[in-house]
Amino acid sequence: MMFFAMFSMMYSKMFSLAPQSPGWASPDRARRGRPLVFVLLALLAGAPGCEAPSEPAEPEPAATNPAVSQPGPEGMVWIPGGEFSMGNDSAMARADERPAHRVRVDGFWMDATEVTNAEFGAFIKATGYTTQAERTPNLIALMAQVPPGTPSPPPEMMVPGSLVFKTPENPGDPWWEWKPAATWKEPEGPGSTIEGREDHPVVHVSWGDASAYAGWAGKRLPTEAEWEFAARGGLEGAAYAWGDQPDETGERMNNWQGEFPVERKNTDGYITTSPVGSFPANGYGLHDIAGNVWEWVYDWYRVDTYRLRARDGAVINPLGPPTSFDPDEPYAPKRVCRGGSFLCSESYCTGYRPSARMKTTPDTSLAHTGFRCVRSPGRV
Repeated sequence: MMFFAMFSMMYSKMFSLAPQSPGWASPDRARRGRPLVFVLLALLAGAPGCEAPSEPAEPEPAATNPAVSQPGPEGMVWIPGGEFSMGNDSAMARADERPAHRVRVDGFWMDATEVTNAEFGAFIKATGYTTQAERTPNLIALMAQVPPGTPSPPPEMMVPGSLVFKTPENPGDPWWEWKPAATWKEPEGPGSTIEGREDHPVVHVSWGDASAYAGWAGKRLPTEAEWEFAARGGLEGAAYAWGDQPDETGERMNNWQGEFPVERKNTDGYITTSPVGSFPANGYGLHDIAGNVWEWVYDWYRVDTYRLRARDGAVINPLGPPTSFDPDEPYAPKRVCRGGSFLCSESYCTGYRPSARMKTTPDTSLAHTGFRCVRSPGRV
């Protein structure tokens, strides 16, 4: 979670962040604990996190699907629903993507693009909502989330803030920096601005922030099954949202070209986020379903979800497990993020594959994490 970054500042000289093998960390190791956890995994192995008490309850997705007769909500596209193979059994799949199993989802409306800064700003203006990154950390809540005996962070670090990417100077150096006062409207920290980036996806939003926006907009976060079905765009079993060939020219998505995290070739034309809709839509009309920013979904994360689910035949409208468990960090409940970001590369994490999963504590905010919403027919 974002509070763990404080500990990384305290202990960066006490623990080595270098991987066991030479060179940069392996894709699997970094992805296992999500980008933030890679910074902290060697520092506070097994350090727990928990859902912020102030997070709103997320309404459960609809279990039924009335016939669609009304015109589509503005900015949303219709996802027809159907049965598909969720997950991945190929050589590139990781443990929590296996096994591929049959899932059926009802049709729903989905935002054609990720929620933008302008849209999120309208929500803030209308409600006065304060995002997770803008709240002062609660020391009691913080210390309840770390192993017994962990020293308290110094008072000067108990300030609002978020995590910003920085290019590491040496192999093994962390590429996430705790930046006090970094928020959705100052994404690189104090003095930065979203002026001119109103049509970029909002970032530095936690799962609770995304849920609050969705409720205000009369929508909800997609389930993980809904998200993957929609991301595939009707291409059953394809490696990517557009087919089986990797995007080597930067024409299909905003991602990292070059050797991550030190060389950025910028083939796609963007250093960080790109305006939503800058790249071709998938078969269902969804833009940026691969790359740009990671997207929060409804489900809790468990590494064994697919293995347990596959025993029951085709599963209808799964809502995910009732609780979270990640053996890499057994104390930290996590939600799932999907879709990859501008920091994902073919040689590093391939998080932009439709079946790829990321696990993140729900009060975490990062410079490459946003969301999009869905709406079920017949429901507000």
